[in-house]
Amino acid sequence: MDEQNDICKEEVFSAFYKIHVKSLRNYLIYKYKNHEQAEDILQETFIKLWQNCNKVSIDKAKSYIYTLATNSSLNVISHNKVVLEYAKKNSNQDRTNESPEHLLEQKEFKTKLLKAINNINETQRIAFLMHRIDGKNMQKLLKN
Repeated sequence: MDEQNDICKEEVFSAFYKIHVKSLRNYLIYKYKNHEQAEDILQETFIKLWQNCNKVSIDKAKSYIYTLATNSSLNVISHNKVVLEYAKKNSNQDRTNESPEHLLEQKEFKTKLLKAINNINETQRIAFLMHRIDGKNMQKLLKN
């Protein structure tokens, strides 16, 4: 009997699964700290073992599933880091915490302010702008 293909037999694969599923699940839960992700990787690992059963001997199958599970967990962790970095970089670009009403009020206020600034004489306008921009004292500016 070819030992290489034993794992491809449904009863051998089923027995192998029953023996190793609990310890692999615990290993993945320890790695992930997340039951759902652990279950996903667990299923993917045994699916890949079944798909590659003719390439894996029964003697190497245990190390094969742990290697697959470890690599998959590292891939998921790496992907999550990329997602978090992207979210950090783009978190403030698309969203604002201000309501549309507030933004409209700001725009209207800015329009009124610019109109009022344009309606005062040049000395007052310069004094006002220097006060707003440079923090200068308006009383002293107007006296000069």
